[in-house]
Amino acid sequence: MSILSPFHLAIPVHDLQAARNFYNTILELEEGRSSDHWVDFNFFGHQLVIHYKPKLSSEDNYSNPVDGKDVPVPHFGIILEWETWESLAEKLIEKKVQFVIEPYIRFKGETGEQATMFFYDPCGNALEFKSFKDSSLIFQK
Repeated sequence: MSILSPFHLAIPVHDLQAARNFYNTILELEEGRSSDHWVDFNFFGHQLVIHYKPKLSSEDNYSNPVDGKDVPVPHFGIILEWETWESLAEKLIEKKVQFVIEPYIRFKGETGEQATMFFYDPCGNALEFKSFKDSSLIFQK
């Protein structure tokens, strides 16, 4: 795999302070520039920006069945090294994060074996953190 360029992702949050606290305290991300309406974070070398947007009156929750679990759609996240993923999972459990899908190993013993976990930020944005047992197989069929 070639060296990747950092991506930029901007997401809506209806409570800027709660989201800021979550990304600072729970995920321990370094904060960058900010204003009264948005905050930049260093998301594992990528630029994540939370933008204030008033909460809509109705929310639709979508999911897609994968490996017998209901995966929230849309979602975003990062692929970490195996040990980094394990360490993060332990920290999130200690911090009593409420998981949509608790940390577990998916496709065990198959091509694409991976560790994964899903949870929401305080504003309903779904996140997935994963790690591949063999990172050279990320795109393998």
